[in-house]
Amino acid sequence: MKYYIIAGEASGDLHGSNLIKELVKLDGEAVIRSWGGDLMEQAGATVVKHYRDLAFMGFVEVLMNLRTIFRNLSYCKKDIAGFQPDVLILIDYPGFNLRIAQWAKRQGIRVVYYISPQVWAWKENRVKSIRQCVDRMLVILPFEKDFYKKWNYEVEYVGHPLVEVVDEWKKKEIQPTHNKIIALLPGSRKQEILKKLPVMLEVSKHFPGHQFVVAKAPGQTDALYSELLAPYANVKSVSGKTYDLLMQAEAALVTSGTATLETALFGVPEVVCYKGSAISYHIAKRVIRVRYISLVNLIMDKLVVKELIQNELTVENLVKELGQLLTDEERRKQLEQDYAELRSILSKGGHASANAAAAIHSFLQPAQ
Repeated sequence: MKYYIIAGEASGDLHGSNLIKELVKLDGEAVIRSWGGDLMEQAGATVVKHYRDLAFMGFVEVLMNLRTIFRNLSYCKKDIAGFQPDVLILIDYPGFNLRIAQWAKRQGIRVVYYISPQVWAWKENRVKSIRQCVDRMLVILPFEKDFYKKWNYEVEYVGHPLVEVVDEWKKKEIQPTHNKIIALLPGSRKQEILKKLPVMLEVSKHFPGHQFVVAKAPGQTDALYSELLAPYANVKSVSGKTYDLLMQAEAALVTSGTATLETALFGVPEVVCYKGSAISYHIAKRVIRVRYISLVNLIMDKLVVKELIQNELTVENLVKELGQLLTDEERRKQLEQDYAELRSILSKGGHASANAAAAIHSFLQPAQ
């Protein structure tokens, strides 16, 4: 079988790579072409375009890069048409992937979506389009099955792929480099790193006894970080070792997104940070319908981890919240309980990557 897979971000590259490994187990003759990253390439895919060239964050940033986005869409369609896959597998990244799905459906290409766009947060009417152009939707958050049912669209819950990734990592033995480590996870896109990392770095001055460690994004250059980190004595960085860092961290300051869930699954107390351009934030505030921005809080449906959003993301607030995480035993104990419940909820579907691969493989088999 020929598979064409599109992932537009670091997390999509991770989950795409694990999906590829499972697909290859089921289909020894699989030929896989993709848009993704290094992990998908290592898993056996031919990567046409790297996600670092695709990630634009926020409404304003997207508008500024429209020409590049349309050029990428056009190139992608031509590449898919030339490859003639048996199935197109889309991983999250909705702004791009839903346009490709609509086009692919018109070409008679079978479409599977793995990791649903967050239509439950905003643009709920996108479900109409999804129903028309996506043949099979595989979801990773338990509440998504009920959400889609409201729209009379049957989807399959396969479990959350991060649970298996983190559980596997926890088996490793890590030699601690410092006994008081604060992890800084400022995101994977250049725009968000430049917005949030300077605020996070300033916090290090207030905790001189701790070693602050920045997790560099795989798609970014060292030069982006070196100038920002230079003035701070107790800050260093690591590249490609985010999970090793979380295994050792006493607490973490984390940009909103998948990283908040990863941090929780590693059991690390965290403060969730979000700051976008003023215009993008005010537009988002009007259209986004959910109570929280962190996946941890959304899944648990309560405030488990503190969220500092936009104007609340100040050095003063971060210092206060981090201080509490480090010293308040009651709060740490409560977090531990909440994290255990979160992991239990996400584990109910079983091994997500294997479940997703099995669902795709089954979907592609001729009807008996």
